Amino acid sequence: MKKLAYLCLAVLMIGSAVIANENPMVGGAPMLASKDIVSNAVNSADHTTLVAAVKAAGLVETLQSPGPFTVFAPTNEAFAKLPAGTVDTLLKPENKDTLTKVLTYHVVAGKMSSKDLWKAIKAGNGTATLKTVSGGTLKATAMGKTIILTDEKGGMSKVTIADVNQSNGVIHVVDSVLLPN
Repeated sequence: MKKLAYLCLAVLMIGSAVIANENPMVGGAPMLASKDIVSNAVNSADHTTLVAAVKAAGLVETLQSPGPFTVFAPTNEAFAKLPAGTVDTLLKPENKDTLTKVLTYHVVAGKMSSKDLWKAIKAGNGTATLKTVSGGTLKATAMGKTIILTDEKGGMSKVTIADVNQSNGVIHVVDSVLLPN
């Protein structure tokens, strides 16, 4: 009987680990692979600025479509690193085109897991060039075990949480906002 109890406990622990792996926590909320990018992002306390920007740019429907998309999602802290007033300025209706360009610069068509990114970096002899939905490019490189993204202006952002799977793609949380030319 004791062996059966230990076996059941082991199965529960392994099952919990699998569920936790499939539904990582981001911003204090589980990110459910069965939900789309926007439906998950609205639950993350770390992505309220990003969600507000996506709404202001009119990109909600796009990011709820089947995709798939790879989104490099800046946190609130990442947006806070921008010069004072930048976010407020971008959120104004008259700056919708610029905001849309900045946001779509964080999106790559297709689903690229961290494993896919590592393969591309290796295949590119240390650098992978990613074509963004905005038409720009990001450079992905490795620094130890961390994927680093470099934007067209030379700004760098690191992937802090990788492989947050969504029903329509994958999110990689990043610590800085990437800016196109």
